[in-house]
Amino acid sequence: MSSKDEKGGDHKFSEEYLVLKPQGGHSWDLLHLLFSSNVDINKFVECSEGMKVHGVENRWILVLSVILEKILHHLAKPMYWLNWVIETYLNLVFSYDNFSSFLFGLLHGKLVMPDESSENYLSIMGNFDTRFELDKNTKNGDRRYHGALSAVAAKLAYENEALVKDTITNKWKMEFLGFYNFWDDFQGEASTQAYMFQDRKDDPELVVVAFRGTEMFNAVDWSSDFDISWYGLLGIGKVHGGFMKALGLRKGLGWPQDLKQQENDKRMFAYYTLREKLTDILRKNEKAKVIITGHSLGGALAVVFPTVLAFHKEDLLLKVGDEKLGKFLKEQLRINGVKYWRFVYCNDLIPRVPFDNRSFLFKHFGTCLYFNSLYQGKVVEVEPNKNYINPAEVLLIHQVS
Repeated sequence: MSSKDEKGGDHKFSEEYLVLKPQGGHSWDLLHLLFSSNVDINKFVECSEGMKVHGVENRWILVLSVILEKILHHLAKPMYWLNWVIETYLNLVFSYDNFSSFLFGLLHGKLVMPDESSENYLSIMGNFDTRFELDKNTKNGDRRYHGALSAVAAKLAYENEALVKDTITNKWKMEFLGFYNFWDDFQGEASTQAYMFQDRKDDPELVVVAFRGTEMFNAVDWSSDFDISWYGLLGIGKVHGGFMKALGLRKGLGWPQDLKQQENDKRMFAYYTLREKLTDILRKNEKAKVIITGHSLGGALAVVFPTVLAFHKEDLLLKVGDEKLGKFLKEQLRINGVKYWRFVYCNDLIPRVPFDNRSFLFKHFGTCLYFNSLYQGKVVEVEPNKNYINPAEVLLIHQVS
């Protein structure tokens, strides 16, 4: 429904917006959303007054997003426990030298449950790919170093704090700065994770921030991905609402230049906390380079972070969304000498969503480095089969091939 009824509510900071409310209506409201362009009177939608979305091909995306978020809401606890069972089982089994010793312990009731906070405890992904070492053939100063470090740092972000700290300190021989659980004002919980490190303790040349991506069985993460709400930022364009919320968008306030909290309010918001810490480092050493990285949801947050910096005109730090946003960011990155690389591996779905088509009204931007299944890379304008998993285009791809 139009924000006029609620005097703007949580979204009054933006003059133009469309926010989905999965818990807001009933099945007939879904049908109305699909077949009526008057989305401002729909119970599943909160938007600018009088907004219309024309064309079923544009509205079915809204309906699909609402349905998926409803499903995820109901599956949140089952998904949490499924993740716990699988993760615990894998860590339990792999903690033994062989299956026979595991079986012996099981039969004799002598199994030792793994400690989830230990540096030896791995995520589901980490159990199947335990590679966290940096490429020994690539050193700082090499052309490939920053890209290789970014990729491994994004992968490490899925692990717990103890493992992250141990890897950075003992394996990479770098300085661990912190591991954070950031608050999402709209989810009402600390659901955004990131960590920071630098190449050395004193006068660092490189500082890295890595955001955690979508965890396999985390309903909150998937909800952020599927939430295709958007907000219009003045002079920038439309930005994905789910990603902005995860980064620290404030209810009713949006992106104030400075965050004002009560003394007893201990919540940390990703954008403001990281901006403050990076600013402190760069004031002491302006020559230090900063890398913001992440995979999946983490990659999206890594893009939105400099977007908000540009919105706030944070020149010291600068020294995702629609096509207009892409053009804005390209220009801001060019002006401030910031390099943005978008890595796409073979048929990986994650870097290809949201789809770049008329229904999603989304445009990817930046230098695309595409790697095939043989790890042969090349710079491309657009990755091959950019929408190959989109149901509307799968048939067309097979017909052409």
